[in-house]
Amino acid sequence: MIDETLLNSLSAKEKELFKQGLEDLINQTYVIEEEYKKLGDSYNALQEMILQIIEVQPNALWVFDQNGTLFLQNSEAKNVEHLLEKFSDLHVSEEIESEGKNYLIKSVRQGDKKIITATDITEGKRQERLVSMGQVAAHLSHEIRNPIGSVSLLASTLLKKVDPSVKPLVSEIKKAIWRVERIIKATLLFTKGVQINPSAFYLDRLVKECEQAISHYSYTKEVVFHYALEHIEVKADFELLNLVVQNFIFNAIDAIEENDQENGNVVLSFMQEEAFNVLVVQDDGKAVENKNILFEPFKTTKTKGNGLGLALSLQIVQAHGGKIELLEEPKRFLIKLPK
Repeated sequence: MIDETLLNSLSAKEKELFKQGLEDLINQTYVIEEEYKKLGDSYNALQEMILQIIEVQPNALWVFDQNGTLFLQNSEAKNVEHLLEKFSDLHVSEEIESEGKNYLIKSVRQGDKKIITATDITEGKRQERLVSMGQVAAHLSHEIRNPIGSVSLLASTLLKKVDPSVKPLVSEIKKAIWRVERIIKATLLFTKGVQINPSAFYLDRLVKECEQAISHYSYTKEVVFHYALEHIEVKADFELLNLVVQNFIFNAIDAIEENDQENGNVVLSFMQEEAFNVLVVQDDGKAVENKNILFEPFKTTKTKGNGLGLALSLQIVQAHGGKIELLEEPKRFLIKLPK
């Protein structure tokens, strides 16, 4: 508050100067206030930008203060909060496994803050394992191929010479060898990569090939096969498509074998969609237990097989530009090939 006595003692000129100084002070206050608002807006904009930068990071990110209290995190971090309990003895960089997934954890200090990131490397580790398993499988397949070929030739010779009462036993040996040869072929094909060679053929040609393949396949229950393929021309790699269809038929047989019923049915049919020719393999056997690993190489829930059949089938169908779908009730696989 201005002293009134002091103000009255001033001359007119001094009062004018005082008034001008007061106005300048007020104006300067407005300028400072405006600059403060701009500074506040700039700070908020910077903070918002930092939050957006953190948020768009593909990995989980946490920021802790010097007391170890969580200061900041993005939405990816909120999705993997179960990792927080593993940070107590964390090194600068290490890989950890949690809830079936692999993460690469990195930690850095910035001033009094500690920044930790977690990157999901599950798919990368999976690919590494697949490559390693594929190399081992390919090596073993090469090593097994020649002796299996010799055993197959000897079994064929033996079948012609043995007593008729022993022939069923030798036939089962030949079926087992045929199955091993098929696994070797599928393994080598899968590890080398699929290269298709399309040509035109009539779809019902697959029936004879399937019947012949089934005659080599061992199973104990009574299985009835129904074929409903049209005499329609399609363009695809016949040998590879034949392999795909047989894989699904063999899986259907295995599902019936693992079911509680004493018999079963397998149906191979055909239908058309707007963009696809669709082969349908249906069975009334055991339901699919784990859809998540259905097409995962080297993984299977069946008592038979090495987990490559459906993985290779998917690879072949995708090489044609198609896709495979599983439908249930009734259980059936749709093999979709572009028209």
